[in-house]
Amino acid sequence: MKKELFQEFIRTHQQEIIAIRDAACALHQSVGQIYDRDLPYGYHLCMVADAAMKYGHEIVTDKTDILPLVFGAYYHDSIEDARLTYNDVRKQASRFMEEEQALTAAEIVYALTNDKGRTRAERAGAHYYAGIRCTPYAPFVKLCDRYANTYHSQQNASQSHGINNRMYEVYRQEWPHFLNAIRCDEKDKRFLLPGALIQVVVSLLTP
Repeated sequence: MKKELFQEFIRTHQQEIIAIRDAACALHQSVGQIYDRDLPYGYHLCMVADAAMKYGHEIVTDKTDILPLVFGAYYHDSIEDARLTYNDVRKQASRFMEEEQALTAAEIVYALTNDKGRTRAERAGAHYYAGIRCTPYAPFVKLCDRYANTYHSQQNASQSHGINNRMYEVYRQEWPHFLNAIRCDEKDKRFLLPGALIQVVVSLLTP
């Protein structure tokens, strides 16, 4: 989709997008979830959604997919961290869009929900990434998520408690595997990864 058309849709649907944002942030606040020890979790959700809205024009072909994509970005952790079920997510999405769009949105969120596991590797194993690769827009939203986490950890790596420095190293070491794991062979643009966003993450991971 042309960037101008995509951004025009974002502008003309700002009211719905703000409502989605506020609902997602309130949801995570209601379960007491924070980001990096002292930030509201909405800080992270907004970074992910902002990236989706900045680069989404590169993979969206139909304007009816824009709200589901934005919803998926804001709600991507709602099953994993905020106690929603898949059906809860569909119901939430239906408040803002048509039922078919709500299904698309819920599938993105479901695909980005980690598997059960004792370790990071178990929670994000082969089965998890396979689910992302077969779900429209899920690879892109996952890349937006990784961008947001990488940016924050890189910008705050010098903090005394060391968590960001440690996570930055994790993201740096994982990057080749991560990129291959979410990259899909589908020709359908909805499964593609914007090259510009990949380059931004690479620049963050380059000493």
